[in-house]
Amino acid sequence: MHLFVDNLTNVDFSYLDHQRGLVGETWLANAALDGALDHQGMVCDFGIVKKTLRHWLDDQLDHRLLVPILAPGLALAHQDGNISLKWQLASGEQISVSGPEQAFALVESDSINAESVARWSVQQLANSFPASVEQLKLSFEDEQIQDAFYHYSHGLKKHQGNCQRIAHGHRSRIQIFVNEKRDKSLEQKWSQRWKDIYLGTREDLREENKENGHSLVFAYRAQQGDFTLQLPASACEILDCDTTVEQLAQYIATTLAEQYPGSEVKVRAYEGLGKGAIASAKL
Repeated sequence: MHLFVDNLTNVDFSYLDHQRGLVGETWLANAALDGALDHQGMVCDFGIVKKTLRHWLDDQLDHRLLVPILAPGLALAHQDGNISLKWQLASGEQISVSGPEQAFALVESDSINAESVARWSVQQLANSFPASVEQLKLSFEDEQIQDAFYHYSHGLKKHQGNCQRIAHGHRSRIQIFVNEKRDKSLEQKWSQRWKDIYLGTREDLREENKENGHSLVFAYRAQQGDFTLQLPASACEILDCDTTVEQLAQYIATTLAEQYPGSEVKVRAYEGLGKGAIASAKL
């Protein structure tokens, strides 16, 4: 017997890629279970399936940095409940990250993609279901977006939850209106501007190193611990505000209003799937 749960939940995270660097991502999760019928005539109660999988995905993948620990060019160290790593990019540049262990997901693979993360997740969940369940299958997929979107990573040190982790992210839609008329060309420009970008808060910028490749270092102390991130300056945009979706929407709206004086600009910015903020500006 085959049991399935489509659109079980979604996960927002970032991952390391040799070509793209630090990538913010959002995936939809689907699940399927094979097995015999139990005394209730079920493979497994849907309530157990949803609760178990959602809890694990929220706890182990969502708002973490996914690291493919079998990848070449990775140097990783554990010390006193913290992880520090260095990641070599194809360009010869480097990304360095440190923080509490709970901010990372160490995936046994040489690259991060939907298939490798699904295989690893199933291995981690091997003993989480009743004996009637013979096989668990997980799959991840992108939200189908017809218009502009971008991938960004960030960290919110003031957040009480997992958003405080310095390197997590989202794949997000954007809609821009000038004088109530949607402007898809501006949406495309911002999707390119924030393609695989790290959005850093200026007060978290600790160092700017222009030797051996221009890089930026961000660091802060949050409720969960101390975090640092160093990455190429070309992969960053520095904002004079925190990078909540509310403030990102306002930042885009204000930036565009300066370019279109006298016009009203409205921005509908998403943070991952089905949520976001709306901001307006007129100068």
